[in-house]
Amino acid sequence: MFDFSTQILSIGFCFLVVWLLVISFFLYKNIAHYNRLLGKDKKESLKEVLDKILEEAKVSKEEIKSLQAKTERIEKDSFFHIQKVGLIKFNPFKDIGGKQSFILSLLDGKNNGALITSLHGRETTRWYVKKVKEGKGVEYDLSKEEIEVVQRAGKV
Repeated sequence: MFDFSTQILSIGFCFLVVWLLVISFFLYKNIAHYNRLLGKDKKESLKEVLDKILEEAKVSKEEIKSLQAKTERIEKDSFFHIQKVGLIKFNPFKDIGGKQSFILSLLDGKNNGALITSLHGRETTRWYVKKVKEGKGVEYDLSKEEIEVVQRAGKV
């Protein structure tokens, strides 16, 4: 027969075994994590490994900041490159068949640039260039075709 004190000892022993199993599980997980941090060679201490990780993180942050600054500079500079191109062919003269004349717009991100106009006639072809600032002619007003090509270039 079991008496009450033996039952308490049995329950205490079972609790102790379960407790040891739980602690052993967590200890095993920590040891595995430690070994994974040290790598296969295990020549370095954990402190050295963590110091190396911190140094690499610091270098990575500096490189990221440098790349962000370069990206911002490239984005700002890109506004001054040709970004919008428009082309319209048209017939400015009633007596000539076909759309052999054209207007080519070359604009940056702020709609600054130039328009190249070619007017083709029976005897000659003439070329004109107009400066454009913010989508409007600088020295000369834009014709309706030139305004159209600037608007088309902005939509592309």
